[in-house]
Amino acid sequence: MSSPLPKNWLAIRLSALGDLILTSGPLHYLHATHGWNFHVLTRKGIAPVLENHPGIDRLIFPNEHSLKGKEWFRAARELSERYKGWGLLDLHGTLRSQILTTFWKGPVRRYPKFSLTRRVFSRTRLNLLGERLNRYNVPQRYALAIEKEAPSREELRPRIWLTAQEKSFSDSFFTEHGLTERPVVALHPFATHPGKQWPIGHWLTLIRKLDAKGWSCLILGRSSEPLPAQELPENVVDATNASSLRETCALIARSRALVTGDSGPMHMGTALGVPTIGLFGPTTSHWGFFPSGEHDVVLESALHCRPCSLHGGKGCPDSIRCMRDIMPEQVLTEILRNS
Repeated sequence: MSSPLPKNWLAIRLSALGDLILTSGPLHYLHATHGWNFHVLTRKGIAPVLENHPGIDRLIFPNEHSLKGKEWFRAARELSERYKGWGLLDLHGTLRSQILTTFWKGPVRRYPKFSLTRRVFSRTRLNLLGERLNRYNVPQRYALAIEKEAPSREELRPRIWLTAQEKSFSDSFFTEHGLTERPVVALHPFATHPGKQWPIGHWLTLIRKLDAKGWSCLILGRSSEPLPAQELPENVVDATNASSLRETCALIARSRALVTGDSGPMHMGTALGVPTIGLFGPTTSHWGFFPSGEHDVVLESALHCRPCSLHGGKGCPDSIRCMRDIMPEQVLTEILRNS
């Protein structure tokens, strides 16, 4: 007979923002159904999205130097001693997390990453592989590290818990910036990977159309190239590079809807229960990252070349047509329909 699993676990997910947000649902599910408690090993810059999570007792931030080369072997040994007898939940599936498992002094569970299946499907488009990938989204794949059958997508939907102070901040921000008289849509017009960037001209057209319909726009996110201020209508508040992660969450939660590409802030919208419109180009549902909220919508183009890469960083011979073909009028229609 196998020994019972411990109640305390160290979960590891070091990057990226969206992936970390997607751990929140499975960890909450395991806390609620199994009574488990977690410490989470992640990077300090993205960790705030897990603050106030009822199943997480502590967030652990490794020194960046300790994550490299021989230093990681030393850090892995220290972690295994510190957490002796705890379970290790590997939600990253990298060489670094695998090194940690070799030193671990307790049960280890890893999630099925489907890396080979994804890569073969990307090259072959075999229907059998596509169906297998579409069966589970990323939170369900995380849950399969523990469960024999994946819970529903709604049971594992990501969540972010805001404090009363954070909600008060967003109320004050909206009042100070004149955002209380008209419905507000939050826009995240930036992309880490160039293939996921919706054209700037499309964003500006959408903003003008929203303004004509009586909506205000709140631009959020971080970028070295904000939208051109001279082309923005009066009823637009540009908070680019002006809010922390938690403040951004609070501002999204105060908005009527969120429009963004396949990004970390997209998962914030889902986690906060805000109707989220995700614009997808190089990536598709097969990778498991589509937003899963009840009122979330995905807009995408039916092009045979999709998906073309795992992250959207691959060069495109057709000038990212998959993103260009999503028209501002489509986005406007979804905003008005779902908000």
